[in-house]
Amino acid sequence: MIFPVLLLLAVTTRVELVDQVFSIPPAEWRYVELNLGPQPVLVDCRFETRRNESVRVALLRREDLERMREERPHGIAAVTPFGERNSLRYVVRSPGEYAVVVDNRGPSGKAASVHLRVSLSFEGGAEPRVRTLSPLRQIVVVAISFVVFFGIVLYAGRKLLRPPTR
Repeated sequence: MIFPVLLLLAVTTRVELVDQVFSIPPAEWRYVELNLGPQPVLVDCRFETRRNESVRVALLRREDLERMREERPHGIAAVTPFGERNSLRYVVRSPGEYAVVVDNRGPSGKAASVHLRVSLSFEGGAEPRVRTLSPLRQIVVVAISFVVFFGIVLYAGRKLLRPPTR
């Protein structure tokens, strides 16, 4: 009986990392570390404040977290706007150490109680999204196709309609 349960756990493609409430003083932030391997993974963060506070969540590389800690300019992989609740979904394709940061340095200016849920998904979300060409590029592709097609038709028509030579 234990073997089927272990097999199901081994096949799981979604892992819940964090499901807890953080108390964050005004003008401060807290973070959760993520160590991601070489396989692309979808990081799914959802948060909700308890008393209508305004916070945001960001996904940063470890180096950027260190710069943020030192109050230096830093990069952000993905970020939500300030609000009472929101979610962030981001496909991480590069392995390494990352951090999910809950930032209470926003306009509310009061302590925040934030329920944060972070999960990783190794299936589906790591697939590239289907994209289309911009309208201008679509027009260019169609125009080039027409020119080539009608060029071939004209060339073949001239060869076929030319009187035979003896």
